Amino acid sequence: MKLMALQLLLWHSALLTVQEATPLGPASSLPQSFLLKCLEQVRKIQADGAELQERLCTTHKLCHPEELVLLGHSLGIPQASLSSCSSQTLQLTACLSQLHGGLFLYQGLLQALAGISPELAPTLDILQLDVTDFATNIWLQMEDLGVAPAVQPTQGPMPTFTSAFQRRAGGVLVASKLQSFLELAYRVLRYLAEP
Repeated sequence: MKLMALQLLLWHSALLTVQEATPLGPASSLPQSFLLKCLEQVRKIQADGAELQERLCTTHKLCHPEELVLLGHSLGIPQASLSSCSSQTLQLTACLSQLHGGLFLYQGLLQALAGISPELAPTLDILQLDVTDFATNIWLQMEDLGVAPAVQPTQGPMPTFTSAFQRRAGGVLVASKLQSFLELAYRVLRYLAEP
């Protein structure tokens, strides 16, 4: 019964991801140089995240995020959305805002993982810096377009990890959710970069 519930949860999660990734509406007026830099940043962060996942797998035998979904719910690890980027009528301002907000969320989640383990700290630090750089790039573009809020957002409450296992399992889940977010972001940015 538990396995069936977990499979249903995973299927539903996959279905939502597919729905969020539907084609965008009209092309944007974003500079091509900005879009290309964003695509490069996404690929770099994806590589960093994959390295963190691989190291957690080889070092701590935490290889399957789907096995940790229930723990992720109890820890309160959220998933960022890009719903404004996938509607049939693209809302560029809302899309950029959601992209920045998602990166800001993952920046906070990565900070919450500090102390995960000495051997993983450098990988986590690089991932955190790259996510911060990408968020900053999005924010600066929003400022250039005159659509940035007057004040940068503040970080909401982050999960607290009470054990080394929870921190490592949280690392697997955060990296997995970040990868899913980045896959959608990449598709959006690639669409926007098309002539």
